[in-house]
Amino acid sequence: MDQVLGQVLRNAVWERLDMLSDLATRADAQSLVSVARSELPRLTEGWRAMLLAHEPDERGDCPTCSTRWHRCKAPCSVWQVAHEHLVAGGLAPQQNGLAGDPRRQGRRTGVVPGQPTRAASAPSPAETTGRHALVTPRRAALGA
Repeated sequence: MDQVLGQVLRNAVWERLDMLSDLATRADAQSLVSVARSELPRLTEGWRAMLLAHEPDERGDCPTCSTRWHRCKAPCSVWQVAHEHLVAGGLAPQQNGLAGDPRRQGRRTGVVPGQPTRAASAPSPAETTGRHALVTPRRAALGA
């Protein structure tokens, strides 16, 4: 049951990110200002909360990423991704061919250190079984 609830939670977050990405690329200027005013404070508070959980402890380890048997030195992958997306911005390298694919917009396309990678063409379990309880999988909707 926890796996099902976790999948629903993850799918809802992905759908929200997709919706915000779609708005950013398709909305008119007035709508963009309205969305920015409501969503930017929420997004920045979300980043702050996540980064606070990954603040290094007195030994310089990330308490969230570390386990009893393996200590993860700061900066952990969460801080590295935050820096890449919030500070480096346009300076960060893009993966070839994925940035222009509309099915990948809003998706994680960069490699996160310490995280397994999967081929861009391989659908995730969420994409093959439904991304959200009330939403048709995007690949099926696109005819892919």
